[in-house]
Amino acid sequence: MTDDQHPDDADATRRHDLPADQPAWPTPPTSSDPAPAVDSYSPPPEPRTDWTRHEGGSDPAPTPQRWYEPAPAPGTVATTPVTADPLVARPSGRGGFGTVVAVALLSAVLASGGTVLALRATGSLDGTQVVQTGPTGTTVGANNQPVTVDENSATIDVAAAVSPAVVRITTSASVDTSNGIIPETGVGSGVIYDGSGWILTNRHVVEGSQTMKVELNDGRVLDGKVYGIDTLTDLAIVKIEATGLPTASLGDSTALKVGQLVIAIGSPLGTYSNSVTSGIVSAKGRSITANGNQNLNNLIQTDAAINPGNSGGPLLDAGGHVVGINTAIAADSNGIGFAIPINIARPIMQQAVAGKPLARPYMGVIYRALDVQYSTTNKLPVSAGALVLPGGTDNAPTPAVIPGGPAAAAGIKEGDIIVKVNTQAIDGDHPLDATLSEFAPGDTISVEILRGGQTQTLSVTLGTRPSNL
Repeated sequence: MTDDQHPDDADATRRHDLPADQPAWPTPPTSSDPAPAVDSYSPPPEPRTDWTRHEGGSDPAPTPQRWYEPAPAPGTVATTPVTADPLVARPSGRGGFGTVVAVALLSAVLASGGTVLALRATGSLDGTQVVQTGPTGTTVGANNQPVTVDENSATIDVAAAVSPAVVRITTSASVDTSNGIIPETGVGSGVIYDGSGWILTNRHVVEGSQTMKVELNDGRVLDGKVYGIDTLTDLAIVKIEATGLPTASLGDSTALKVGQLVIAIGSPLGTYSNSVTSGIVSAKGRSITANGNQNLNNLIQTDAAINPGNSGGPLLDAGGHVVGINTAIAADSNGIGFAIPINIARPIMQQAVAGKPLARPYMGVIYRALDVQYSTTNKLPVSAGALVLPGGTDNAPTPAVIPGGPAAAAGIKEGDIIVKVNTQAIDGDHPLDATLSEFAPGDTISVEILRGGQTQTLSVTLGTRPSNL
């Protein structure tokens, strides 16, 4: 199975590395027992990269002691400061000592006065200027004017504003084992997105639960119930009977940049409610296989600390907007966590508030996400897009276009390259499955394809994704 072959957007949204000469069909997720509060996965070992080794075993060159001073430009001669005419000592032994003292005092006064003038010129003596330390950074632009970014203040403000909307979810169930029926308890997090008691969390936090308690930031503990389970990814909607609750505002996960500050809030280990950690966006578009063999795609990777109990809690930008839902960590790692982008969650959140069942769109195609290497090897006309091709195995092949599906009805054929949906180009940052997941069943979209070197635009009315995909 490959990291880039998909049974379309919402058909199964599984991405796998595909050899250039052999497509594969993704294996549907199988049902499993309720997962722990945070999923994890173990990446395959990789050989040590060349940059970690030194040629011949020699040590790297030491860092210069005075690395902060620029070296003289080639062709220039170092100069020494110009000083005033030297003072000549008088031959009288009595006058020499007094003169030296006077000169020393005069030099000290002049030097300190010059220092004061220099500090005033740079604004360092301005009482309103604050020098930031720690995680605060200074970015120097082309005009060499420093710009101060106070990440400490951003984290403090976000924690104060959003923590009231973060909840702790405790579930319980009776599990039938070989040793008899054993009670099982799980703890996770969630975020209130509608004041009438609508909460977004992870599917593995609540799936299979028989009873549920939701603890609010103000100390109240209310009964909760699962409104719906997402058929596409690890998300669920929980409902509590309350009104006038504090809510978190939603951001735009597609606007996230690698290196951007993000903040996670949740209940790590199920004990430390409303714990706040911060980090950056380490990468976007990650695909993993979590516990229970569930494939999760288009994830945000972050180094903000995420621990068991954080699952379902919000990942926020510096403005306090929810940009993701924390969902998994890499096993045996430090600082590798994953969150589901909020843009993927938004459609089912709206469906729940409207009282509709949770449903995902379905196009009915198998495709391979294109990249430069694959396109070059196969002599394709473009290096980005979604190539419609068959999947499955030799014993159980799957057609590229599912008969009777929305894509077949619209005229999409095997070998077509989908390059655009509405106005959104399909590329590495905007894969087809993530783009289609932002729509709802019944929506009609414009799909631009390449066929035989010619561009065509087709109209596709999305269906409802089958629950068994």
